[in-house]
Amino acid sequence: MPNPISQRRHFLRQVMSSGAASVMAPLLASPLFSSTAMAAELDLEAALSPRIFGNADAPIHVVEYFSMTCGHCANFHVTTYPEVKKNWIDTGKLRFEYRDFPLSELSVYGHALARAIPETGYEAMLDLLLGRQAEWASSQQPLLALQKMGRIAGINEQEFTAMLTNRPFLEGIVAIAQQGYEEYAIDSTPTFVINGTEVVKGYRPYDEFSALLAAAST
Repeated sequence: MPNPISQRRHFLRQVMSSGAASVMAPLLASPLFSSTAMAAELDLEAALSPRIFGNADAPIHVVEYFSMTCGHCANFHVTTYPEVKKNWIDTGKLRFEYRDFPLSELSVYGHALARAIPETGYEAMLDLLLGRQAEWASSQQPLLALQKMGRIAGINEQEFTAMLTNRPFLEGIVAIAQQGYEEYAIDSTPTFVINGTEVVKGYRPYDEFSALLAAAST
């Protein structure tokens, strides 16, 4: 039986090995894209910077490793996170950090789209991508469906193409996942790391998640 951790390491090493261009070739052939499209400028440092929300001095720090195509991650974001935000983040008790852990190449592209948005709009983009996950992740043409999500956020076809063929950008996203694997042995999503020590795997409804936070605050 294959070792899931070995498979994860293999994916993280291989997902970008052939480059995005080969995966993007059918999409680039679409009439939606111009053959003369120019690469849009992307500030890699800003795009790959940590996505942390809440009081910098909050006593609790939670990191969520998540995948854009993970149904459990979408469920947490839609059902649990709003209450966490209202009761813990907005009250200054919690810093919440999102870290990418893509489970597929399509997920890499979803993370790229969210990070291409200015940081102030990052959570709104997560609301869109995770709240409407089935519309693009399960589509017969998922990249075209993802492009449609980007258009809602103001990313045009040329910018979308440039983003998904920006190898350093995509490799940077995979590197975030690789670091999570090496530091905390992350091998599934969602996984939460509380105050850098407690690793909690899997979806939690709000009551259970709140209890974990309360325990961490004592």
